[in-house]
Amino acid sequence: METVQKRKLPIGIQTFRTIREEGCYYVDKTSYARRMLEGGRHYFVSRPRRFGKSLFLDTLKELFEAREGLFRGLDIHGHWDWRVRYPVLRLSFGRGNFREPGHVELSLMEQLAAAERRAGVTTESETAPGRLSSLLEALHGQAGQPVAVLVDEYDKPITDALDLPDVARANRDFLRGAYAVIKDSDAHIRFSFITGVSKFSKVSLFSGLNNLQDITLDPRYSALCGYTDADLDTVFAPELPGLDRDRVRHWYNGYSWRGDERVYNPFDILLLLDTREFAAHWFETGTPTFLVDTLFRRRVSSLALEAMVGSDELLSTFDVDHVATEALLFQTGYLTIHRSEPRGGRMFYRLGYPNQEVRQSLNESLLRRLTGDAPRRVEHSARLYDLLLANDFEGLEALFQAFFAGIPYEWHVKNDIAAYEGYYASVFYSYFAGLGLDVVVEDSSSHGRLDMAVRFNRQVYLFEFKVVELAPEGAAMAQLKARGYADKYRGSDEPIHLIGVEFSRETRNVVAFEAERA
Repeated sequence: METVQKRKLPIGIQTFRTIREEGCYYVDKTSYARRMLEGGRHYFVSRPRRFGKSLFLDTLKELFEAREGLFRGLDIHGHWDWRVRYPVLRLSFGRGNFREPGHVELSLMEQLAAAERRAGVTTESETAPGRLSSLLEALHGQAGQPVAVLVDEYDKPITDALDLPDVARANRDFLRGAYAVIKDSDAHIRFSFITGVSKFSKVSLFSGLNNLQDITLDPRYSALCGYTDADLDTVFAPELPGLDRDRVRHWYNGYSWRGDERVYNPFDILLLLDTREFAAHWFETGTPTFLVDTLFRRRVSSLALEAMVGSDELLSTFDVDHVATEALLFQTGYLTIHRSEPRGGRMFYRLGYPNQEVRQSLNESLLRRLTGDAPRRVEHSARLYDLLLANDFEGLEALFQAFFAGIPYEWHVKNDIAAYEGYYASVFYSYFAGLGLDVVVEDSSSHGRLDMAVRFNRQVYLFEFKVVELAPEGAAMAQLKARGYADKYRGSDEPIHLIGVEFSRETRNVVAFEAERA
């Protein structure tokens, strides 16, 4: 049997030439480039950070510049005319202080000036859109071939300034004028590809670019970025011995853009293969402060994140003045499409966490935002695990009472969500989910909807939550018994525990914690 040699892991490498020349592992994405080139001219795609967008864009650059040697052995090699070399204009807004007024224009002007120097051409326009238009015409005339325009992180000047609405709007309006040049210069353009994290509506940002083909939710391009299971089992086969493949899937697989296959974030996989440790590699590279603050400001319970529904229109609702919660979570990669649900003439999408990494890490971040006391939160989480392992229900009650008592009074005053049972239940959920336990919320059966089920240590824990001011004393446990929620789980032969938890709006704490063996 032939032994497959190990290669270099391309951690942090976004340059196609470097990956190919240094013999790194490479997942061939050129079949998607071929499909795009055969089917249209102007494309847009959004994907979360660190999903390989920049590498794919750089692959297109090398393709249009006819670097044939880099593509030998790849899908597109026999389907491209290597005798023709196209000029390439590559723009990126990945760097810069876009919170500073006017910086986006300065960034674009500097990039255009650099492109002029490399090509040996000069333009005389004093405005960025005018200079871009003149440069495209000059590049076309100089090479005798139309230009490939590649724009990376097109949206960063806007998203970086979302908490400064005036700056964000000014950046958006400037970029709208710049991107409109792509349509106006169509005679000079062979191909354009625009990519970023967010999906701003055409009305807000691409109103002048109505020929742009959005492939974000096109099933044919669902694996344009990311690795599939097949990629792991073939390309990275030499690295897999010693790793539990089921655990790899549970931790990292699960992102979906309506394709048949779900994909992994490449950064997660490369770090896993390098460190051999299951950790939140992707999540930890960018703390979602804005996201968490937005969820709290909008009173979004962590329980709701498991069952959100979006539509094509809603998932595209992203603009300075309004960012739909579902769109924010989906586009940034914290929720993904679990299934499509056609209803009438519209398509709806059931959203949920993509994998263990995101579920666990996001709930840890939500708890961190709630307590503001990281050492105490970590201590409580460790204690929760030990108490559940020992089925110490009195200890669990005391632990959660101590936690709720530690939440600053000011937080309750500013957040009326604390008046409802969903808030208290979401705290329980986030603690269990943040530990990486198997948690299901609003689990349905023929008897109704159970608030929360937890599977741990080959046992089942069924929770029902009530607010005492809104229900009679003992209502939580009474409902667990009356509706026979345990019946669904009896076939597993695992011990089942019924836990009724009651809260008080007045004391803002747990006032009853009943536990019985079912």
